[in-house]
Amino acid sequence: MIRHLVLLSLLLGSASVPAAGQQVAQLAPAPTTAPLTLDEVLRASARAAPQIVEALARVRVAEGRALTAAGAFDTVFEVEGRSRTLGYYDGTNLGGRATRPLGDNGGYLYGGYRASRGSFPVYEEENYTSRLGEMKVGALYALLRDRLVDERRTRRTLAAGDIDIARFEREAVAIGVQRRAVDAYQNWVAAGLRLRAYRDLLELSERRRSGLSRQVELGARPEILLAENDQNLVRRRALVVRAEGDFQAAANALSLYYRNEAGEPVIVGPDRLPSRLDALAGVTAAAQDGFAQRRPDLQTLLARIDQGAARLALAENELRPRLDLRGEVGKDVGEEAPGGRSRNELEAIVGFRFSVPLQNRAARGKVAEARAEIDALQARSRFLRDQIAVEVDGITIGVGAAERLATIAEQERQLAERLAAAERRRFELGSSDFFLVNQREETATDARVRLIDAQARIAAARAELAAATADRLALGLEP
Repeated sequence: MIRHLVLLSLLLGSASVPAAGQQVAQLAPAPTTAPLTLDEVLRASARAAPQIVEALARVRVAEGRALTAAGAFDTVFEVEGRSRTLGYYDGTNLGGRATRPLGDNGGYLYGGYRASRGSFPVYEEENYTSRLGEMKVGALYALLRDRLVDERRTRRTLAAGDIDIARFEREAVAIGVQRRAVDAYQNWVAAGLRLRAYRDLLELSERRRSGLSRQVELGARPEILLAENDQNLVRRRALVVRAEGDFQAAANALSLYYRNEAGEPVIVGPDRLPSRLDALAGVTAAAQDGFAQRRPDLQTLLARIDQGAARLALAENELRPRLDLRGEVGKDVGEEAPGGRSRNELEAIVGFRFSVPLQNRAARGKVAEARAEIDALQARSRFLRDQIAVEVDGITIGVGAAERLATIAEQERQLAERLAAAERRRFELGSSDFFLVNQREETATDARVRLIDAQARIAAARAELAAATADRLALGLEP
């Protein structure tokens, strides 16, 4: 027998050793059963909530538009050639030119090279170059219109403002999502704790039934008492069934925010329900100075005001006269070509262009439109500041009232549970009736449920305060 056991152990040991080139299989991690925390939900929501992912995509859209607007300042290279294939003249010319817009002026820099061969008519004499061609560099500089602002720079400024607005809107979306995630978690915890309270109440009736059944059999209690207990048992079982449905619905709603690494919703099981009321503490939030400036909706309005100011500056720019200064230097290189020595000399050319708008009603209309838009946005921002202050004060008052109500509810629960325990002892000793002990137990359970609801209201008010003050740390939006 011992020999057989030794052989069996050797066979099992050899089977457990992996062959060469094989990898030892990794055991899959067991699913966690630790109580689900609010921080865990907030981290999952901030990472994978579809609304936040969509808002991030809109930021990338705005960044793409900004890159498009910056393309107006790209260096442009162009080549042009022309050759006469029929006729008396056989001239051919080829030229290339690079133009780079100025980033702080409406003008531009340019440089070019051209070369020609053959003969040209007298009215195209400017096409002649020396043997190695002609090189030119020049610049155009705006002195009045387009000097401080022009359409290209305004488009770039507006695109940068669109990025800021998209980021503020992303933050507003994230705050709203986290606010709803807190509510979903607190509702799930509150529903689970209410279910536990009703199950404890049902368990009291079930335990009492066995004792009453024995006493009825012995004739110590009337049979009607057992029927009355069964009636209470059915009623309490109905409370449990309804609470179970509420708990499952709350878990389903929570899955909209609690997601796995792949971003898929996760239905949390009852084994991860916290057992203490501390889980209903909610987020830690307090109204701090300067909270209005952190509100993304106000920041969005301020960004739109800046964009309106940029449009106003562009419209006022169109009212100015245009005065552009141009300078150019050119030099032919190589041996002389047809046309003589004059083509080999260094050339320097200076010129200007002046124009002035006379009526320019389009620009005046744009100025009036931009000023009116700025006035409207400023009025809205003033109202929003006042609204934020009133909203935060109201929520702070609500938090204080909810905390005081929770304190009273805790006192009521303690007293109700003491009375219920005392009444059960009296009933067991025969000094109390069945109706009174059931009433005490149900009153204690109601007080326990009211305390859960009061704690849930505190958590909801604190989450609302964190959202109203844009407290990113409290809402799990910052590490």
